[in-house]
Amino acid sequence: MQDSIEVGTPAFRRTAWALAAAGFSTFAVLYAVQPLLPVFAEAFGVGPAASSLSLSLSTGLLAVALLVVSPLSEVWGRKPVMVVSLFASALLTLVAAAMPTWHGFLVVRALAGLAMSGVPAVAMAYLSEEMHGRAIGLAMGLLISGNSLGGMTGRLLSGALTDLVGWRAALAAIGLLALAAAVAFQRSLPASTRFTPHPLPWRAVPGSFLHHFRDAGLPWLFAEAFLLMGGFVTLYNYIGFRLLDPPYSLSQTAIAAIFVVYLAGTASSTMVGHAASLFGRRRVLWLAILTALAGIALTLAESLALIILGIVVATVGFFGAHSVASSWVGRRALTDRAQASSLYLFLYYLGSSVLGTAGGWFFAHAGWAGVAGFVGALYLVALAAALRLSVLPPLPEAPPSP
Repeated sequence: MQDSIEVGTPAFRRTAWALAAAGFSTFAVLYAVQPLLPVFAEAFGVGPAASSLSLSLSTGLLAVALLVVSPLSEVWGRKPVMVVSLFASALLTLVAAAMPTWHGFLVVRALAGLAMSGVPAVAMAYLSEEMHGRAIGLAMGLLISGNSLGGMTGRLLSGALTDLVGWRAALAAIGLLALAAAVAFQRSLPASTRFTPHPLPWRAVPGSFLHHFRDAGLPWLFAEAFLLMGGFVTLYNYIGFRLLDPPYSLSQTAIAAIFVVYLAGTASSTMVGHAASLFGRRRVLWLAILTALAGIALTLAESLALIILGIVVATVGFFGAHSVASSWVGRRALTDRAQASSLYLFLYYLGSSVLGTAGGWFFAHAGWAGVAGFVGALYLVALAAALRLSVLPPLPEAPPSP
């Protein structure tokens, strides 16, 4: 077995570049539709909650598929699964751009969600296996930075191009960009050297997931995934509806430009992930969630500048908390790391799907105050879970790679 990957080596740079490209592609494809929810509502004659299904169905199917794809990667290998996932999701995005009906569009978006499932949990497992213990915090932060950059670029391009050439051409452009990223990933990612494929007895798969719930810390981290992502997606799902209406009356391009604040998430995920390695996850996680809560509160202001500042602060807090929690899962899971990562991401995307659509009810009945109250309540529960994690007795974590 070869040595694990250290920070500063050529292998680390190749891995970081490849996984950043994978995260970029996956999240550009997944979230390109988010700023277009008002456009879909008008084009297909559906309401805000119904239009959110173009995102929620993708995240919901992705969540379910994670539980199947992760065990498959134990048999087929990490890199092959991720390569197939990236190419399939890019091609399905091109198909979605041409679908003439709302229901057909939703079906293709759901299939794209299934295809995307090959990257998130498998990438986390790849890093847990291949990276040295000293490198995993930074590597995970860089992966999540690629995720945030992809999410920002997908949203920004789709919104701006929709004003120029229409939403179908905008989605087609995202699909072509995702294809380019898939090629870069295939060529750059080093093959696994610390992973041995082995057939899984499928009857044992449920147990390989369920035993993680006997750990004192992992269930709390899974809960963090559900609550944090659900609140974050709700915030971005409905802010466009608010800002399209008076007194703001922003254009689709201007609303898409707000997603540039994802750059703050790109920076915070890396910095907070590294800070957690230095000062301890217990000390950092609850501070990141508190930061996100402060941002949600700021969005209640009437001033557009304060609303945007609130989105920035909430984004910084969310990506920082996600970076800490996701890397913590990989360190606590002594066995079946891919399954532990899959459970975290299953609840992460389930929160996006279920809570992101539920937020439409609060927007319809109580406007933005209802959305902010809903997200604030979710994050208060997440804060309580983080405080609980901070006082748990120390437990054995997965040993650093030699």
